[in-house]
Amino acid sequence: MNHSKDKIDIVYLWVDGADPIWRAKRQYALTNSDDVERQKLARHGDVAGRYRDNQELRFNLRALEKFFPNHGHVYLVTDGQKPDWLQDTAGMTLIDHTSIIPATALPVFDSGHIESYLHHIPHLSEKFIYLNDDVFFGAPVNVESWFGQHGVAVFKEQEQVPDYGTLQKDETALVNASILSKHWLQQRYPLYQHVHRIFAHAPRPMLKSVLLELEKEAPDLFEQVRQTVFRDWQRPPIVPDLVPRWMLHRGLAYLREIEYRYICSGDSDAEQQFADLSARFGELVFFCINDTSDNAASNDPQLLRIRETLERLLPLPSRFETDAVGWH
Repeated sequence: MNHSKDKIDIVYLWVDGADPIWRAKRQYALTNSDDVERQKLARHGDVAGRYRDNQELRFNLRALEKFFPNHGHVYLVTDGQKPDWLQDTAGMTLIDHTSIIPATALPVFDSGHIESYLHHIPHLSEKFIYLNDDVFFGAPVNVESWFGQHGVAVFKEQEQVPDYGTLQKDETALVNASILSKHWLQQRYPLYQHVHRIFAHAPRPMLKSVLLELEKEAPDLFEQVRQTVFRDWQRPPIVPDLVPRWMLHRGLAYLREIEYRYICSGDSDAEQQFADLSARFGELVFFCINDTSDNAASNDPQLLRIRETLERLLPLPSRFETDAVGWH
């Protein structure tokens, strides 16, 4: 497999939560976890919205082609699944969990666990961008502003988070990830100053060599997150928080202030959020459409709004799609 070393590869995580085989596997894992394990579930750790497929990946690939046509190879990390609209192309490889995660750890339903192995994908380029399927490029990608002379770009949210001393059962995974990072970095680097903000739901530019180095520096943290089955407040993810903070502290990354949008489908003003996205589409560096309609039915207007908005903004099929008709 001869991928150009100068290209920037793209890595997605994807799951179809409606797949009956996958659902049975998930239910079995839930049923067979003891009460102590269930109490560790993170806030929003096992709601339907975390696994629901609103066709985001289809439109994400359309946005990728529109705004970053010169990207490298695309890797789609899944649990034995494949979108029914996805056609086999030379530019994409499906990576099953079994090919990067030890069999003894499977099945896994925690993205924080799965993403800790992404840098072990065979043939992955040194520079790559990791996206969840609900985070989209929203404007033409200038590679130098993602991987430039000042290092890798890191995007922070403006809102500050509380300065907790310990992990919090009722907080989000990202807040707990920040707490975990603070403890590890302060112990390791006496001059480290922690900023109590979380990082944006953004496309995450990564360096494979840096992740391999951090895995050697923090084997205990990698081992810890790799013990989860479901998202777990006591073992928060390390890729979305520790990785950028460690890179910033070592001068390998820089903070970038940009225009983006974070949309929650279940918010009372969601209709206005989507209207704003439509008005600014093409100007925003990226945007995230978070499915917070946790236990809504598939035909709920909140969910239909996601698909209708994406269809309107990104109507042109990508080269990764079959010629399926009437998919919506």
